[in-house]
Amino acid sequence: MDDQQLLRYSRHILLPQIGVEGQEKLLGARALVIGAGGLGSPIALYLASAGVGKITLCDSDDVDLTNLQRQIVHRIDSIGRKKADSARATLAAINPEVEVAAVAERVDEKRLETLGAQHDVVVDGSDNFATRHAVNRVCVRLKKPLVSGAAVRFDGQVAVFDLRAADSPCYACLFPEHGESEDVRCAVMGVFAPLTGIVGSIQAAEALKLLTGAGETLVGRLLLLDALTMQVRVIKLAKDPGCAVCGTRSARDAHASATTAR
Repeated sequence: MDDQQLLRYSRHILLPQIGVEGQEKLLGARALVIGAGGLGSPIALYLASAGVGKITLCDSDDVDLTNLQRQIVHRIDSIGRKKADSARATLAAINPEVEVAAVAERVDEKRLETLGAQHDVVVDGSDNFATRHAVNRVCVRLKKPLVSGAAVRFDGQVAVFDLRAADSPCYACLFPEHGESEDVRCAVMGVFAPLTGIVGSIQAAEALKLLTGAGETLVGRLLLLDALTMQVRVIKLAKDPGCAVCGTRSARDAHASATTAR
């Protein structure tokens, strides 16, 4: 790091859990952020401010007026622009040292796998189960740590899935792909503006901890936040041996047989 970087990141460097070594890890790190909306905004802003060397933003949507209530990476003059491009411009203004790539298109699972292989951590701020499951499958195959978050109404959740640890569950262990979960859209149900900031900031914190090795992440735990009462619960998660995504083949077959026999 040069003198300017030492000054810019001095408050991280002062933390013994990060220090110079940890900050240098961040400068050389690569983060893939799925979504540049309510969650993706604080995720991207904090990762860029912290000096993560390369950030790739994936979002095919355009900025509209309803987004500005909570999607803080965008500005009024961004309306009509692709969210990924708008976010890239904001991040460049905050920290021009960070390389930001904008993928302003809907990426399929094959493209997600290509992108995932090029990054050290994946942070999912998408708003639908199809995308979350596709991202999870890719992260399981590549053994890339995944920081997952969701926010709707006053309810938020964050979890970390890291298949580099043999006992880590994956997203599908918590929400099976063919389960009864339904997408709950902000456009229909509403969302408390600061909630997305809280959840996205926690996701950014978990990603930075994964990249630096600082502290203990939410692997194997699900953090639930009720912003209406400001109460937090943390639930332990167990790996599902019969999980269709991360379970062993023999366990999956046994689980499928037992399910069929019922």
